[in-house]
Amino acid sequence: MRVKSFTLIASILLGAANTLGATSTMAQTPVFVPPSRADLLKPAPNPAWNAFTVRGFDTTEIAPGLYTFRYTGTRNIFMVTPDGVIATDPISPEAAKVMRAEIRKVTDKPVKYVVYSHNHWDHIPGGQIFKGEGAAFISHEKCVAHFKDKPNPDIVMPDITFAKDYDLKLGGRTLKLFSLGPNHGDCLIFMQPDAENGRYLFGVDIATPGGAPLTFMVGYDPFNWLRTLKELETMNFGVLIPGHGPPVADKSSLTERRRYLEALMAAVKAAMDAGMPARELEEKVRVPEFAYLRGYDINVRDNVRRIQAYYAIGE
Repeated sequence: MRVKSFTLIASILLGAANTLGATSTMAQTPVFVPPSRADLLKPAPNPAWNAFTVRGFDTTEIAPGLYTFRYTGTRNIFMVTPDGVIATDPISPEAAKVMRAEIRKVTDKPVKYVVYSHNHWDHIPGGQIFKGEGAAFISHEKCVAHFKDKPNPDIVMPDITFAKDYDLKLGGRTLKLFSLGPNHGDCLIFMQPDAENGRYLFGVDIATPGGAPLTFMVGYDPFNWLRTLKELETMNFGVLIPGHGPPVADKSSLTERRRYLEALMAAVKAAMDAGMPARELEEKVRVPEFAYLRGYDINVRDNVRRIQAYYAIGE
């Protein structure tokens, strides 16, 4: 796994600033050094999953012809083939420009396809730069209704849609696309490149390795989220490429998220069944065995409120 980052440039700039009289604090800013691949692929709980940056951008080679591109806190994947490139989630117009430049460092082949993981605006705007080169856009069929209902001028409408499974083939390579039904919205798909016999799964937002779910768990159906995690755990792959966080993580990161949700739901349900007043739930219900998760302290109250709402209204 090879990382093309801009830490060297940052170091040069910091050194120059120090020479010109910048403050000692700036000169001493540490350069981020990512964990090794071996450390990232250790099972949960894994503190290496907390060692990532949301500054700048980088491109990491996961396997021959398979890369993950990160722009600030969001990442995607792209596959290079003899006949062109399969790209995914453009992230934003700004990110897409940088991504296009990163792809050019690897190959002079054009981007032939862009695949959307789902409909959320923190992942998919910005594809016009690829559409202008002739790329075809692909999404789950249910995403189209969201795009029409909430138009965003930075989101390119898909040319190809599918309902359950779709094998995207280009230049002798295959990217398997599949849906597991509702979970994080109703049009999230998973992507399994053919690299290393399908060892990798690009799974956006289904789990962020080492972290607690953010705030009110917006867009998630707890029941179907759990169902999806269980289905993924039975599938034949070993490494998760997440949409946020480290470039790769052991598959056990999905199990960690599933166990957290199960424990949280059980604790909230028990408190509600015991008659705890609703206003006290967010202050008193906790799952201390998962207090090690990144962001637990600042998110657990809202996580509790989301599960409380689920048990109150069934959604």
